[in-house]
Amino acid sequence: MKKFSIYLMYTLLAGAVLLNTGCQKDEDDAPPAENEEEIITDVLLTFTPEGGGTAITATAKDPDGEGVQDLEVTKDIVLAPNTTYTLSLTLENTIEMEDITEEVETEGDEHMFFFAFTDGAFGNPAGDGNVDNRADAINYGDTDKNSLPIGLTTTWTTGDAMSDADFQVILKHQPDVKTASSGSTDGSTDLDLTWKLTVQ
Repeated sequence: MKKFSIYLMYTLLAGAVLLNTGCQKDEDDAPPAENEEEIITDVLLTFTPEGGGTAITATAKDPDGEGVQDLEVTKDIVLAPNTTYTLSLTLENTIEMEDITEEVETEGDEHMFFFAFTDGAFGNPAGDGNVDNRADAINYGDTDKNSLPIGLTTTWTTGDAMSDADFQVILKHQPDVKTASSGSTDGSTDLDLTWKLTVQ
C-alpha cells in the first residue's frame, strides 16, 4: 500500500510538471499582441494661409471614446479661393489625456494619412486625392524614418469658389505594412472622417 501511494504521488507530480511545461510552452509560442488602433476623441484641422492671416479651423469630436457615440464633425471647412494653406492635423484622446498626434509622429513608419476631395476644389494638388489611388498627388510636408509620407502636415492651394464640396481624411495604422505603394485599404483604420468644404 505504501509503495502504491508513493507511485501515485510520483505520477501526480510528473503530470503537474508536464502540465506546467505545456502551459509555459503555449505562452512562449503565443503570437505577439497586435498594435491596437488609436482611440481618438478630438480632431482639429488648422489651415494656415501662406504669408500670414487668420487660420481656419475645422473639428470633430467623440465625447465617449470607445462608447456608443461615433466621432462626428462639429465644424466644417470654409476656405478662401486661390489661396495656399498649410494644413496641420491635431489628434487627442481627452478621456485618457493622450496626445495622439505625438504618437502618430513617433510611430510614423506605422501611420499614414490619405485624403479625398471633390475634384476642382484645389488647384494644387489637382484631382480628387489619393484614397482611391496612392500614386495620386498630395503635398505631404512630413516623412517617417523611411522617407515615406505621414500627413500630419500638408499644403493645399484652393481653386475658384465652390460650394458643397467634400474633404475626407483617413488615418491608416500600417505596422509592417506601410511601403511606398501601400494604400488606404491596407492596415487598420484609426480615423475616417468627411468634412463639408466651401471655397468662398
